[in-house]
Amino acid sequence: MAEKYFCAKTLPDGTRKLHYPHTILTGFGFLASSIAWAIYDPYITKILNKLLNESAVVTAWSQKLNELFPALAKFAEANGENVTGVAGGITLVPLFIGIIMTFDNIFGVIFQPTFGKLSDNTHSRFGKRRPFVIYGAPVSALLFAIIPLVALKLGSLPLTMLFIILFVFVMSLWRAPVVALMPDLTPNNLRSEGNSVINLMGGLGGAVGLFAGTIVTALYCAATGADSKAADWNEFRVFPYVFLLGALVMVAGMLVVLFFVKEPDSRLKTVADAKMAADEAATRKAEKEAAKAEKAARKAEKLSKSERRSLIFMLAGLFFLFCGTNAVTTFFALFAAEILHKTTAQATIMTTAFAAASALAAIPAGWLGKKIGRKKTILTGLTIFIVAFGAYLIAQKAGVDALSGVFIWIALIFGGAANMFITVNTLPLVLEIGGNDKVGTFTGYYYTATFSAQIATPIVYGVVRMFTGTYMSLFYYCPVAFVLSLLCILAVKHGEAVPDEIVEKVRMENED
Repeated sequence: MAEKYFCAKTLPDGTRKLHYPHTILTGFGFLASSIAWAIYDPYITKILNKLLNESAVVTAWSQKLNELFPALAKFAEANGENVTGVAGGITLVPLFIGIIMTFDNIFGVIFQPTFGKLSDNTHSRFGKRRPFVIYGAPVSALLFAIIPLVALKLGSLPLTMLFIILFVFVMSLWRAPVVALMPDLTPNNLRSEGNSVINLMGGLGGAVGLFAGTIVTALYCAATGADSKAADWNEFRVFPYVFLLGALVMVAGMLVVLFFVKEPDSRLKTVADAKMAADEAATRKAEKEAAKAEKAARKAEKLSKSERRSLIFMLAGLFFLFCGTNAVTTFFALFAAEILHKTTAQATIMTTAFAAASALAAIPAGWLGKKIGRKKTILTGLTIFIVAFGAYLIAQKAGVDALSGVFIWIALIFGGAANMFITVNTLPLVLEIGGNDKVGTFTGYYYTATFSAQIATPIVYGVVRMFTGTYMSLFYYCPVAFVLSLLCILAVKHGEAVPDEIVEKVRMENED
C-alpha cells in the first residue's frame, strides 16, 4: 500500500520535510504537459499565420471589411501598418490567430473543473489522479504529432483545425488531475516548496520544448547537409520533427508517473481500507482544527465572507496575470519575427532564457514563499515583471538599438524568474483557502481563472495588434495587465500555510 504523502518524509520529532526525489518523479507529469504547450504556442501561431494568409476565404473577408469600413485601414496606416497587401487594407489574420489560440483555454475552462472534480471521486488501483495521466498523455501525444503533418504536408486548414481541437480537448481532460497530484501527496505546509519542484520540472519541460526547434534543426541539417542560414531555408520543413520530439517526451513523462509515482489505491475494498479512510478523515479533521486556530473559523464546505473575498481577488489577480503572460507566450514568435527579425527557432532560443530563469528560480521561489509568505513573494514577482518589461519599453522607445537589445534579454530573464516567484505560490495559496478535501475542486477554480484569461487575451490583443499595426504593442499591453494583477492581489488576506508545529499540536491534542 502506498503511503499517503509520497512527496514527504517524517522526521524523528514527528514533523515532515519534502522528499525531493519523490517530488521530482511526481513532476514528470507536469513536465509532459509543459513541453507540449512550450512547442504549441510559437509553432502553432507560425503555422496558422501561414495557412490563414494563404486562405482565400480569410483574404475575401478582410477585403470585405475594408470595403465596408475604409476608415479602419486609414487608422491602421496612421499607426504604421502596411495596408498594401492582398486584402487592400487591414488583415483579419492576427484576430483569427488570437481566436484559434483561445481554443485550448476554452476547453480548459469548460472541462478542467469538471475533470478535476471527477478525479476527486475516482476509485482505482492507480489512485485518483494517475489514471487521467496514464490514458490522456499518450492520446495527446499522438494528436500532437499529427498536427504539423496535416498542416504542412496536406496544407489543409480545416483538417489542421480538427486535430488542434481534438488535441486541446484531450489535454484538458488530464491537466487538472496532473496538477492536483502533488498537493494530494504533500502536506499543506510543504506545498509551496513542493510546487517549486513541480514548476522546476515544468520549466525543464518548457525549456526542452523551446529549445526543440534548435535541436531538431541542427540534427536535420547534419543529416541532410542543408544550411539553416541560407536564404532559401524554409523553417517549416523541420516543424513535424519538433512536434514528434515533444510527443515522445510526453509519453516518457507518462511512463515515469505510471511506474515510479506511488499514489495510494483509492478503492475501498476491505476493512483495512475503510480503516485507512477513517484515519485519513481524522487527519483531515486535525488539519482543519489547526486552520481554525490560525485563521479563525474555517468551514469544510463553506468559506467565510472574508475567505470568499480573498478567493475572488486572488482569482481576479490570476486572470490579469495570465492576460499578460499569455500574450507574450502566444505572440512572442511573431513579435520576434517583426521587431527583432528572428526565425521561430531563434525566437524559441530567446524564450528558453525565460524558461531557464524560471527553472533556476523555482526552488528559491518555494523557499521564499515559506520564509516571507506566499503573498509577499507573489507581489515581489509582479513588481519585477513590471520593472523589467517597462525598462525594455523605455529603451526601445529611446531608439538605442544596442540598449534595447540588452533590455529584451533582461526582460526575458528577470521576467522568467518573476514568473516562477508568482506561479509557485499562487496555486498553494488558492488551495489553502479551499481546504484539504477540496483540492481537485479548487484546482479547477484556479484553472478556470487562468484559462479564462487565456481565452480573452489572444482575442483582445489580436484586436490591439490589428489596429496598432505592430507587435511592439505587446510591451504596452503586458505591463498594464501586471499592474492590475498586483492591485487585486494586494486585497488578498488569506491563503498562507499553517505552520507544521500548529498542525502537530492540534493532532496531539485530539489524540489526548
